[in-house]
Amino acid sequence: MEATDFISIRDASKWASTYLQKKVTPSNISYLVQYGRIKKFEENSSVMISKAELKEYYQNYHSNKREEWTEILGEDLNWALSFDQYREAETTKHVHRLHPYKGKFIPQLVEYFLDTHTDKFKDKVFFEAGDIVLDPFVGSGTTLVQANELGIHAVGIDISAFNIMMAACKINEYNLGLVQAEFDKITAMLSQNPDTLKSIAFEEKLLQALRGFNSKYFPSPEYKRQIRTGEIDEKAYAFPKEAEFLPQYQALIEEYGIDLLTDSHQGFIDKWFIAQIKKELEMVSRYIKSIADANTKRIVALTLSRTMRSCRATTHADLATLNEPVTTTYYCAKHGKICKPLFSILKWWKTYSKDTIKRLKQFNKLRTNTKQVGITGDSRNIDIIEKVNNIDPQFAKLIQENKIKGIFTSPPYVGMIDYHEQHAYAYELFGFERKDEMEIGPLYKGQGKEAQNSYVEGISQVLINAKPYLKEDYDVFLVSNDKYNLYPEIAKRAGMKIVNQFKRPVLNRTEKDKGAYSEIIFHLKQDKTGSKA
Repeated sequence: MEATDFISIRDASKWASTYLQKKVTPSNISYLVQYGRIKKFEENSSVMISKAELKEYYQNYHSNKREEWTEILGEDLNWALSFDQYREAETTKHVHRLHPYKGKFIPQLVEYFLDTHTDKFKDKVFFEAGDIVLDPFVGSGTTLVQANELGIHAVGIDISAFNIMMAACKINEYNLGLVQAEFDKITAMLSQNPDTLKSIAFEEKLLQALRGFNSKYFPSPEYKRQIRTGEIDEKAYAFPKEAEFLPQYQALIEEYGIDLLTDSHQGFIDKWFIAQIKKELEMVSRYIKSIADANTKRIVALTLSRTMRSCRATTHADLATLNEPVTTTYYCAKHGKICKPLFSILKWWKTYSKDTIKRLKQFNKLRTNTKQVGITGDSRNIDIIEKVNNIDPQFAKLIQENKIKGIFTSPPYVGMIDYHEQHAYAYELFGFERKDEMEIGPLYKGQGKEAQNSYVEGISQVLINAKPYLKEDYDVFLVSNDKYNLYPEIAKRAGMKIVNQFKRPVLNRTEKDKGAYSEIIFHLKQDKTGSKA
């Protein structure tokens, strides 16, 4: 390899941006180095990489992925709708990342069908500024936020009270000075709490010990590269080292008198949060209840929920799908070193409260003067006008007079996600009523024939219930991985017909699931051939 082939991290990001025709940041390149995807070289005390190796990595990654996914998922994949040209910061822009949500679609997909552009796939404009769009499975509120950006009014419905709170927090307007003041009060409260100070001192000592141990036995990025190349057997090497560090951890626990899990296992919080974190959560939650302004109270509560999720007693690799509580140091397959659980919420609270203010400010620059309302209820039978009227009578009148132009939503999938359980910690801490039994296609019912029939009936009823509120020439877009081919029957029962469908590859669905996966955007319209719902 010639020395002239070496380039800096910054120059590599510029080259990769041109090569891939999308923005590649120095952080993106550093990630590849850190995780052993490409080697780093030292030149005059600077980190350098090989341009040839970087090019080979991108060629293999992109060409292999397209070929492999097309072979698995079919030739009809629409790669234009993968939106792989967008960086993660763009697919989680502004308020879309105020809180994690399993199963949400990216905002670019909503924009594609709601905005006024046309292309060789989308040959017609379906929604225009001033129209009203309905999302009967609003989830985390992506459709409502993008409708606002585009000057479109929107109504979102969800059976989950927490989902409606999440969506409302994204579209609400705030007195940011008041929100910041409440954030600062909570930060001060935690920073002055004696138990929190003890936990922080303990963690600092623990981190010091971990840094020394990890630099000796898991040097980065060399160790990760050796795992990738097969030079080291990860399990045979790492887990004895995990056991080797454990006595140091246990000695520090004893020295600082740190309590781990509580004796009671009555609920989710008892099981999944270390005792000190549970105390902090309860303290902050009590304070939030005293906040007078309703909008401020909700956004502060959502920020605590986001913090809470990151502080569960689990490994970094299992954050999306909890396995067993972890209260000791452990070998982390995600980071390739010995990691630890958390003992205070302070660090993440400070990070997320700062991030929340930043994201709210970003969205304020894009916000349009349109109406978006989220309502809690069952989309199979909810009276939309009545519910909206309770929140915004003017908007209810607008819906009644103008009617809704169409639907853009991602219905739940059959037996894949427990939509209430994914936020069980928030339901428990804030006292939301759970309505698991009213979910359509819940995880606990599985994916058998009976579950499929129940799902078809449920989604059909949602569409039937929505029809009286829709314009005559409505457009309905349903995003689904329809592996059981249920949507033709759903459309038929609802008195609709599928006029088009777009099959898109879905990239990086969760923290762990990177396998080949696609979903179809079904475009439905009224069936005027005489079939009745």
